[in-house]
Amino acid sequence: MSNIITLTEADAAADYFPDMQVWYTLLTGGTHQDLHWVKFKPGSIYPLHSHPYEQTSIVVQGRMRLTVGDEVREVGPGDMWFVPSNVPHGGEILGDEPVIFIDVYSPPGGHEGDVTYY
Repeated sequence: MSNIITLTEADAAADYFPDMQVWYTLLTGGTHQDLHWVKFKPGSIYPLHSHPYEQTSIVVQGRMRLTVGDEVREVGPGDMWFVPSNVPHGGEILGDEPVIFIDVYSPPGGHEGDVTYY
């Protein structure tokens, strides 16, 4: 994939994982970070999980009740979150449209191809 990625290209590149009701793809990886695209079906769950790398995420579409550590908030398009290493996070998809968000992971490579976190 190129360094400039449209939403349409990200959607087309994603694989669907029916047991988790999620589409997911690693868009690009660099020396210091990875860029991921995630889309959850309405009514699904972004499972509570943690991992050893830092995560920064931005909602592109939809609404979700998000948990990061002890904080719980409803987030929607344009909202962002940061997850430090090993902090539990996840959410409940709200409404009747899919939730799409972009994830940046640092350091890179720790999440590549592993949808068990979704």
